[in-house]
Amino acid sequence: MMRGSVTSGTLRRSGGRGLAASGAGQTGPLPQNGPVTDSASDDPTHCPTDRPAARPVAFPAAFPATGEVPDPADMREQYRTTELSPADLAPEPVAQFTRWFKEAAADPAIHEPNAMVVSTATPDGRPSSRTVLLKHYDGAGFVFFTNYDSRKGRELADNPYASLLFPWHPAARQVVVTGRAERVGRDETVAYFRTRPHGSRLGAWASPQSSVIGSREELLARYDELAARYPEDAQVPVPPHWGGIRVVPDTVEFWQGHENRLHDRLRYVREDGDTWRVERLAP
Repeated sequence: MMRGSVTSGTLRRSGGRGLAASGAGQTGPLPQNGPVTDSASDDPTHCPTDRPAARPVAFPAAFPATGEVPDPADMREQYRTTELSPADLAPEPVAQFTRWFKEAAADPAIHEPNAMVVSTATPDGRPSSRTVLLKHYDGAGFVFFTNYDSRKGRELADNPYASLLFPWHPAARQVVVTGRAERVGRDETVAYFRTRPHGSRLGAWASPQSSVIGSREELLARYDELAARYPEDAQVPVPPHWGGIRVVPDTVEFWQGHENRLHDRLRYVREDGDTWRVERLAP
């Protein structure tokens, strides 16, 4: 397994079972208008080592219990990992992300290490979240692709700030990125769209993402029409409403779980240009 300068120890479930944990365009403001044309709580008390037996939950009459249901209040983990100190970190956050991303990708317990929770908000502060796949990252930021007419696309057009969360639970790690969102250059979108499987290219056209539809059959019928128009050997054009979003980070937090909820939280904060300072947050 590839390892960076920080290596986790063992993540143990409070029931006593052990899980092995391992120890990666164009910029400018997000356009408000214009077509996009081609390419596709922690509990502060000490947590006991042994998990209490699940106790029955009393359901309202409208939701009769069919058997014993675990109480989420009794569900907790004890994280046993090595300390994460500022001396362990790379000079800048993308290099540190690369270290952890390599380890997450090499860990068979982590499914889709590039899956991240993208949170956006309306101008009046109403948030929404969804899981999206990271498709590229470098010193300029973190890139994903989406339908610009979707809820997240509309929210980012009106309020161009986002949060990204990489939840690498089996390694007792999280990475949280916050920053300004901007559309990537059209050439970058086109280049990525051409790498997508044929069915995914058709799906980008078939789905009016986040819109209300009458039925799944309606969606499948639309896909079938597109499949007939663009068979496997045909070039599928890139939807004008589809493309990349780059989140340019202002902060990047690296979270490492520890016992008794005394986690390590080290956050890079952008100062001037590409200068970063590191600060420790209380868990």
